[in-house]
Parts: sequence; C-alpha cells; structure tokens
Amino acid sequence: MRAAILAVGTELLSTDRLDTNSLRLTEALERYGVLLERKLVVGDRRDALVAAIRTLAADHDLVLVSGGLGPTTDDLTREAAAEALGRTLALDESIVEDLRRRFKAYGRAMPDVNRRQAMVPSGSTVVIPNRRGSAPGLELVEPSGTTLFLFPGVPNELQGMIESHLEPWLAERSGGLRSERVVLKVAGMPESEVEERIAPAYEELGREAISVLAGTAEVLVRATAVGTDAERRETLERAERRLAELLGAAVFTHREDETLEAVVGRLLAERGETLVTAESCTGGLVAERITRVPGSSEYFQGGAVVYTNRLKRQLLGVPAELLDIHGAVSEPVARAMAAGARDALEADWAIAVTGIAGPSGGSETKPVGTVHLAWAGPSEVDHRRVRFLGDRERVRRLSAQVALEGLRRRLVGG
Repeated sequence: MRAAILAVGTELLSTDRLDTNSLRLTEALERYGVLLERKLVVGDRRDALVAAIRTLAADHDLVLVSGGLGPTTDDLTREAAAEALGRTLALDESIVEDLRRRFKAYGRAMPDVNRRQAMVPSGSTVVIPNRRGSAPGLELVEPSGTTLFLFPGVPNELQGMIESHLEPWLAERSGGLRSERVVLKVAGMPESEVEERIAPAYEELGREAISVLAGTAEVLVRATAVGTDAERRETLERAERRLAELLGAAVFTHREDETLEAVVGRLLAERGETLVTAESCTGGLVAERITRVPGSSEYFQGGAVVYTNRLKRQLLGVPAELLDIHGAVSEPVARAMAAGARDALEADWAIAVTGIAGPSGGSETKPVGTVHLAWAGPSEVDHRRVRFLGDRERVRRLSAQVALEGLRRRLVGG
C-alpha cells in the first residue's frame, strides 16, 4: 500500500506551528508496514488544496489529510476534497444534532457557523465520530480503490481518530503483518564511524532494514522488520544483538525515548553514588540536563558555575599558580576543578568543564572550540581535551554531551 500525507494550514508554512500531526500519522503507517511516499504542507487556499488532493489521490492507495475541518471560512478541506474528487456536499442532519447536543452539554447554543462541519461529500463516505471535539472526520473511498481520510488538525482529536478508526482500518488490511523496530543510541561517535562499524550488518540483515540518524553528538541506529509477531521478534532480536556487538560500549541505551542524562542518573542511583558539577563555558548546562530527569535529587547534589578565575579559586580551591601558568582553559585547571568540586561539595563523582565557546577569546594555541573536561571519581581524576567546530551554542551543547558520556563510560567501566 502506497500512502501520502497532506497537512493543511497556512500556519504550518510559517515559524508559528510545527506539523506534529504528520509524525503521528507516519507512526501509524510504519506500524502496519505501509509505504509512505510523500508528505505535503498546503496553506488555506482552495485551489492549492484541490490540486494537491487530486494529485495525491491519483498517485496513491491511501491519502491522509489533517486540518481544515473547523467551522470558519478558512477551513476548506471538505470543499476542496469534494471538488477534487468530483463530488457534491450535503448537510448531514445527524451531525448537526450531535453538535447541538455537544454545545448544550456546555450550556451554550450551537453557533450557526458550526453547520459547516456537518457538510458531507456524496458517494462512498464514512463519518468518523470525534469524541474529543466538534469536527467529525471523513473516510472517502474512490471507485479506483483509493481511500482518503480527512482528519481534524487539533492533535488530541487527530490522535483519538487514529486510535479509534485508522489503526483498525490498517490492521484489517495488513494481513496480520506489522512493522516494528529496535533502536540503539550512540554517543560520542561521529555518524561516519557508526556507519563504518555497522557495515557488516548491512550485508547480513539487509541495507533497507537499517537506518542511521545523526544528531548533536548522538547517533540513532534503527533496525526495522515487517512480518507476523513471531517473524518480527526473531528478526529484531538478531538485528539488535548484531548491532550491539558491532557498536560495543558506544551504545548508551536501547530505548528511543531514553536520554543520556537519564542513563547516567540510573547508573548513579544503582550504584548508590552522588554527582556534582563544576562548569565554566557550559554555564550550568550539564547540571540543567541532569536535573531534567525526575528523581535526580536522589543522586545529584548540585554544582558550581565558575566563570571567573576568582570563583575557581574561592569555590573550588583551584591553585592560583595553575591559573597563572596554564590559564583557565587547560588540563591542570580542569583536573583541579573536578577534584575541588568533588571534595568541596562532598560527592562521589564530579564533572568539570572549561573551554572557549567563542566567538572570541581564542588564540593560536587555544583556538575557539577548545574544551578541557575532567571527571573526578572515587579513585582518580581523568581528563580529555577536545576541539569542537561550530558556533557558541554548538560548542556548549557538544561539551555537555561529551561530559555526560564520559561519566557514563566510567560508570560502566567502558
């Protein structure tokens, strides 16, 4: 089955609103092995909508449309779909009565403009009840066999119809086949190296079954399988084992929704150990990420943002001679910051970050993007020097990611 998604709304063409509805619809299609070929975003113009619907309906087996089913004059999806498919619109009195009951339940009379939401295209049409809002959805079946779903654009209402109508429809036509995937998340390794490491799996498992998605100092590797429950389970277990073997300790989680800071927190909690931070160029970003995780007070004691040399000396006990001889951005100072934070704030572990985030402040020996990180643990202090390319915000984000990944590696002994 070949599918397309059409998101409707002028606001989606600006910076005001993200098209999250297409992602929800894509997830449903992926679960049932439907091939998504196109995604379009069209503003609230009737001629543009008519052209888009006509083109997508001619080229695909399934077209999912979200948005434009409200009661106002710029809600044009019903009219555009009817015109594109050569159908007429007629008022469905049962929908009108349902809308009146809904408004009455809130102690209000239904505005006459809401009657527009009861207009239904002629022909083979199924009205999809909206339990979470006023705009019903529509399922339109064409003589050619193409099916169009018109869904409201309100995300909560769309999700309700995906669960109540679209997923059962897809399940009925999937022949018992479903799509499922496993995920491995990698930190501290560039996309090219990930690709190189997992290359053997492409031949063993199939290139089309594996995808690599790069983020900021984080790479997501996905293996997908389509089949019956037993077939998927066997394929995915084999793929997960092989990819984990090839990537080794670089994998920090097998859960797509789990963050690096959550993994670090879990490891600390399991060991009954505590953490503090000492940050200069990251300005508290490492601590902020750690405290995003609910329950982080169990293992995170707190931290110090020490932007000046004076505070590095006074709060962390960094010797003045280290700062004078080596400068704030140096291995000796990073090590002293980590050890000083661990001792002064009384924790099992400390992370220290000091660097030149830019855009100014660099030199020939210490160019912009130079960062020194240190990790003080129960037995020793480790250090790493890195050089990041990019703007100030990218240097800061990458520094925080490497700081957390460095601690994770030490916690797991990798």
